[in-house]
Amino acid sequence: MSRLKNKVAVVTGASKGIGASIAKHVAAEGAKVVVNYASSKEGADRVVKEITDKGGIAIAVQADVSKEADVARLFDETKKAFGTLDILVNNAVFQQFLPVEQASVAAFHQHFNVNVLGPVLTIQAALKLFGSTGGTIINISSGASKSPMAGVSLYSATKAALDALTISLSKELGAKNVRINSILPGATETEGPPVQV
Repeated sequence: MSRLKNKVAVVTGASKGIGASIAKHVAAEGAKVVVNYASSKEGADRVVKEITDKGGIAIAVQADVSKEADVARLFDETKKAFGTLDILVNNAVFQQFLPVEQASVAAFHQHFNVNVLGPVLTIQAALKLFGSTGGTIINISSGASKSPMAGVSLYSATKAALDALTISLSKELGAKNVRINSILPGATETEGPPVQV
């Protein structure tokens, strides 16, 4: 299939789990894919190989989306490899299962820095690369933003914030031909969190 032929997509947190599946699916639709990872180079390289073995085009780029310099490098590498950007999928996530009395300041910041600040930084960078025809942004949220469970209060709060960010930006970016949506998966068995991917 080729619904995304000649499109360029950045998928954050794509070395495993939901992100890896998204990267492989958009590649199967014809997109050139930037497989972003924070720490799992082996996983990202495996995703790239699966894509290229099937005739697709993909590169792996390490970047911690909570760090401004890393995000700038991620999109610089995207521009260097492909010249433009059409699709951004914000999938990178940090999640810990812990009761609120054990939630440290460091854990709070790690959740919000990856899950909320990360998408803000990547969206800012993506807007600079989208052409005159605009682009598409997909934020991978969670059912936990609407139906939080015990033990994931910080994670749930970040996903609710991501949903609010998405709604606000849908009103702000529409005039620039930028479409932005959240997807809220339910519980999904993956090899992803509780580590950052």
